Amino acid sequence: MIDWIMLGDWAEFAVRWLHVITAIAWIGSSFYFIALDLGLLPSTDRRQGVHGEAWQVHGGGFYHIRKYLVAPDRMPDDLTWFKWESYATWLSGFAMLVLVYYVGAEFYLVDPEVMEIPAWAAIAISLASLGLGWLAYDAICKSRFGDDNSRLMIGLYLILVVLAWGYTQVFSGRAALLHLGALTATIMSANVFLVIIPNQKIVVADLIAGRQPDPKYGKIAKQRSTHNNYLTLPVIFLMLSNHYPLAYATEWNWVIASLVFLMGVTIRHYFNTMHARRGRPNWTWAATAALFAAIVWLSQAPGARPWLDAAGAEEAGLTGAAARYAAAPGFEEVADIVLGRCSMCHAAEPGWPGLGHPPKGVVLETPAQVAAEARRIYLQSGLSRAMPPANLSYMEPAERAAIVAWVRAAEGRAGG
Repeated sequence: MIDWIMLGDWAEFAVRWLHVITAIAWIGSSFYFIALDLGLLPSTDRRQGVHGEAWQVHGGGFYHIRKYLVAPDRMPDDLTWFKWESYATWLSGFAMLVLVYYVGAEFYLVDPEVMEIPAWAAIAISLASLGLGWLAYDAICKSRFGDDNSRLMIGLYLILVVLAWGYTQVFSGRAALLHLGALTATIMSANVFLVIIPNQKIVVADLIAGRQPDPKYGKIAKQRSTHNNYLTLPVIFLMLSNHYPLAYATEWNWVIASLVFLMGVTIRHYFNTMHARRGRPNWTWAATAALFAAIVWLSQAPGARPWLDAAGAEEAGLTGAAARYAAAPGFEEVADIVLGRCSMCHAAEPGWPGLGHPPKGVVLETPAQVAAEARRIYLQSGLSRAMPPANLSYMEPAERAAIVAWVRAAEGRAGG
């Protein structure tokens, strides 16, 4: 008998692995060519059309690299195009979106407390947002507004802030940040597929035919490449965020996502400046640290989550033996809450349809198991609303507050 649940898990694992591999290849080549282009020195042989050159050493060998503003006198037959890294990253990422968020829409995409809509409607909104998002971005870049790159970047950032807020009004917090990253990644891949590569092919065709290429194609490709440069790091953060509830399961998750894009700018500005040999703007690291500190604060900001007690939430960095949690005030109440709200999934034999094993291998069927998983429960269901997913078992705000009070009492006893 075929175990479809097991095969589904392995399919998700395989696609996730492929996505990581292709993303590494794309980001690696992108960052390399950005650093190479910015660090070129004037050519020593003064050949016609040679804009710059660089000597590099790697793997025991030496490389002499030249960049031509247009093209060499003779176009090589074995010209290498860097494009499939981008395409494969998007295709594998979209496959992950389908396997996790579309197939598992009830768990990960729809949150009735945010917007009570059927799974098919949420999936339709997801697909439409990716397609329309690209079309809107492309139209803005091609408009007169896009003629000024600085103005364009500021305008696009404000639009991303609005989109971050908009996604959190439709999807679960986890899906909202993931979709913001997916939309950004779609823009980046579409830039390669629909703008950068086609423009380069036009230039190559003109050169082969002996025509003078129109410089506008290079200018447009450069603009889109610059956007991809600054969007790369925020996309990585947003894709990783679905594993960290303190990033996505808070009321300020859309603000957190907005600040992440600014961190991408500060970090890339440092490396772009350094590679261009214009010094090392170390202030960017202070700015990045300040932005990240703001993100940490927002994840536990007082008043951000009314289900917490008045003192607000503490960072989830708890340690200690399970016995300490079992002996803390409020444990019996919390054990009853967890057994009632979580055990249908977190059981050796889950009772929830479609689950063949407890999520993340966490079993919560006895008070002892609840005490042993105190830190995870505190993080997933106390400090944030990550669990139960989409609050499917209707955990009440007072119950979340009880979890927080229990763990804080245990930690307070340990410290006192």
